[in-house]
Amino acid sequence: MNWDDTTGTPASERLVGSVADREDQAVEAALRPKDLDEFIGQEKVREQLDLVLRAARARGATADHVLLSGAPGLGKTTLSMIIAAEMGAPIRITSGPAIQHAGDLAAILSSLQEGEVLFLDEIHRMSRPAEEMLYMAMEDFRVDVVVGKGPGATAIPLELPPFTLVGATTRAGLLPPPLRDRFGFTAHMEFYEPAELERVIHRSANLLEVETDAPGAAEIAGRSRGTPRIANRLLRRVRDYAQVKADGLVTREIAAAALAVYEVDTRGLDRLDRAVLQALLKLFGGGPVGLSTLAVAVGEERETVEEVAEPFLVREGLLARTPRGRIATPAAWAHLGLTPPGAPAAGNGQQDLFGA
Repeated sequence: MNWDDTTGTPASERLVGSVADREDQAVEAALRPKDLDEFIGQEKVREQLDLVLRAARARGATADHVLLSGAPGLGKTTLSMIIAAEMGAPIRITSGPAIQHAGDLAAILSSLQEGEVLFLDEIHRMSRPAEEMLYMAMEDFRVDVVVGKGPGATAIPLELPPFTLVGATTRAGLLPPPLRDRFGFTAHMEFYEPAELERVIHRSANLLEVETDAPGAAEIAGRSRGTPRIANRLLRRVRDYAQVKADGLVTREIAAAALAVYEVDTRGLDRLDRAVLQALLKLFGGGPVGLSTLAVAVGEERETVEEVAEPFLVREGLLARTPRGRIATPAAWAHLGLTPPGAPAAGNGQQDLFGA
């Protein structure tokens, strides 16, 4: 089962979850851009990566190792495939959790072709023995395969063909410095602006043969949490609603009505996000309140609130983490249409202050 981020609610139950389920993976394969010119957003990363790849092609060499960091759903896997396509090389895809032993990594590395791209997703979750083997493979294109155990163990050096490692991580801070330093190019993927997401939605709508006007695309983009994967998922759900409840055209009104059915509000908050805010505001007066207490009030696990709901609420400026606990910001009160304790009611003037 896929989980949104690392713990908590299954991703398949959260329309705004950033982890791809099987349906997302199938659709993304069809919608994925094939080269840097098609890739929307991440302007600086695209420009820098284009220079790296052009220079490598001009030298007739393999590209430098690339590290891509950023939140799920921003295009790290897509960029890895574009790197392989731009270099005219095959790509091998694996992930950190799948490599639990140095032998697992040795088997993959020894089967690579010259110039091949190895995409290692969630590279920070690789085991330490495999990580240490990767140091030598990246730098010297060589690994030492240990045969036997104890005093009789022998290290056999194995030469590797030049290859390009593309590592992807959602938590760059967990990568040890020796591993980070071996990447020739490092890029951080930023969240998308609404205008960029509108372009993503229009492109996806054309490929999915969904008729979408500009206001409809803008409505979906505004609720997509700055993430193309979520934008494409919302587009598919709005398409379903438009086909069943309307004439198939996605307008602003249709998009808003569809996403109201799926409980995604104008800022991209879903049921879990709003439950956390409502508990914080209505039960605890805006805080501060401890994470465990807040989780009990919401009826969720502590890790679910901390890892699934809070990152987006903090990024949106609706919730703050403090040493004393979680507190709501004025924006949270305004978003839910509530008045903070002690604040004058709307429409009351100076007379209310003096009790007149």
